[in-house]
Amino acid sequence: MRWERIVALSCAVLATSAVFANASELKLIASIPVPGEPLTSFDISFIDQKTQRYYLADRSNKSIDIVDTKTNKWIGRIDGFVGAVMRPDGKVNSNKSGPDGVLAVGNEAWVGDGDSTIKVIDLKSEKTIAALKTGGSTRLDEMAYDPKKMIFIGVNNAEEPPFATLVSMKDHKIIAKLPFPDATDGAEQPDYNAADGRFYISIPEIGKDAAKGGVAVVDPASGKLVKMLEVANCHPNGLAFGPNQNFVLGCSVKKDPSVAIMNAKTGKVVAVVKDIGAADMVAYSKKNNQYYIGASNFPGGGVLGVIDAKTNTLVQKIPQKGPSTPHSVAVDDHTGHVFVPGGAGNGGCGCIQVYAAQ
Repeated sequence: MRWERIVALSCAVLATSAVFANASELKLIASIPVPGEPLTSFDISFIDQKTQRYYLADRSNKSIDIVDTKTNKWIGRIDGFVGAVMRPDGKVNSNKSGPDGVLAVGNEAWVGDGDSTIKVIDLKSEKTIAALKTGGSTRLDEMAYDPKKMIFIGVNNAEEPPFATLVSMKDHKIIAKLPFPDATDGAEQPDYNAADGRFYISIPEIGKDAAKGGVAVVDPASGKLVKMLEVANCHPNGLAFGPNQNFVLGCSVKKDPSVAIMNAKTGKVVAVVKDIGAADMVAYSKKNNQYYIGASNFPGGGVLGVIDAKTNTLVQKIPQKGPSTPHSVAVDDHTGHVFVPGGAGNGGCGCIQVYAAQ
């Protein structure tokens, strides 16, 4: 009897260990169809954690698609954007296309469009209530906001030099325009650091040196550059804050791809995660304590990378199919579900894929 109890207990421990060993991996649980024109061109995605609404910049349908993340159902779209502008060679001119960046705060959605404007949408009426000109001739791309001061920042990444526009979300007035004269390959994903109240913006290349990138630290109140944190051999695109003032950089280098994790307080790289990279957008889940890497240009095909934010180690690489895949990623922190759009064509689903931690 005693031996049987020991065996039973041992089996239970082994079973539990097996569950925990796989608990951090993601599994596809849903695919949400996107109606209308096939989803071949899209950009940023964002989840409003208060309303559990997912917003996708759908350039194929000249709209923002809206999904209920509680039910994983497509519930509608907001029209009125430039759409996918084609080049003479038949490829999409991302610098002129839109919508691009998107975020939702309260009853408003803030959207960057291909005509260099910030369009503010009333989510109740689904009408544009402001179209703010940034002074550029190309798209306003990725964006973030300061929830305390209610200040928005949007990045015009295709301008020479690229610049950021800061806007009061209270009265829709432009506060400042901040150029990055040393940024010689655009400016990319920003995020807000609640610990120091500053914006951090990924800068792929500094001074025409392909091996030297950086992170611009911006004061929302003054609209001025505080400092530039340099990072080598990364060419950072994505940026997302995780625990302990660490943030992950979606390095876009294709040869020997890797991802860098930096600390905002020290300005130093605390970890380099190998075998994942060639990335665009990245995200962090507090619920899952994981970073997600949209490694759209990973050698051999795009993958969604999963990194444990506690140990800074690679957990999983999930192959993706289709155009523009998987450069966009967002997380619902109520459920821990990860949303990844998949382009139509080339074996892609033309849908929004939903993953859950096991």
